[in-house]
Amino acid sequence: MYFSLIRLHRNASPNDIGALRFDGYQLHKIVWGFFSDGPDRKRDFLYRQETTNGQPTFYTISERRPNDPSGLWAINEETVKPYTPKLARGERLAFKLRANPVELSKEERTANEIESWHKNREERGIKQKEPTKKRMRHDVVMEAKRSMEYKKLPNDQRPHLATLIQKVGLAWLKEKENEFGFFVSDNTENPTVRVDGYRQHRLFKGKGMQPVAFSTLEFNGILTVADPETFVEKCLFRGVGPAKAFGCGLMLVRRI
Repeated sequence: MYFSLIRLHRNASPNDIGALRFDGYQLHKIVWGFFSDGPDRKRDFLYRQETTNGQPTFYTISERRPNDPSGLWAINEETVKPYTPKLARGERLAFKLRANPVELSKEERTANEIESWHKNREERGIKQKEPTKKRMRHDVVMEAKRSMEYKKLPNDQRPHLATLIQKVGLAWLKEKENEFGFFVSDNTENPTVRVDGYRQHRLFKGKGMQPVAFSTLEFNGILTVADPETFVEKCLFRGVGPAKAFGCGLMLVRRI
């Protein structure tokens, strides 16, 4: 695996930089361009985008070295390093994570959806059967607000939005502990993880196309490694949560 810190090349001209669009779906296309070598290439990298002085910086973890034929981005031996973390059980790490926190549910299909489901199977030559329930992803913040009927609550009974985000975000992260080989403290009196930066995103791929919609939370704090092999292979190398194609899931860590 490789860890890369990708910035615009110092020698990039203002005209070249001005021709780039550093927003929404265009940022997604830029970082995919570092790793794509054909239309059938599947994603084998994670990334996190930051903005410095109005220009993007990308942190990436990838199976292959990034490449930039345009020459606009500084990709070289100084910015691309082998990534082989050596960690021990019980080791404490500072971490940063931008994630798309969702919870899954299964719901019955409507009559129109059942008809479309059967038609799709027929067109694909697949044997017909009773339709399965559809899998739905729900934004954990919005779902928490919906379940408590947040808007209907009197102002003096509503939890502060920052408090709600901290609570549901931390609960979501703790649900990932066993799967990803770490644990974090849930001590509300002395929290070791801060959850904030809730945002809803809509990325427009092109005219007439449905936008890509997802939400993000920012996690910053201290974790403890419970299972080093699982933590490295599943958490650091494969990422946490969905929307990885749009800059979510990469966990940055450092020893403390």
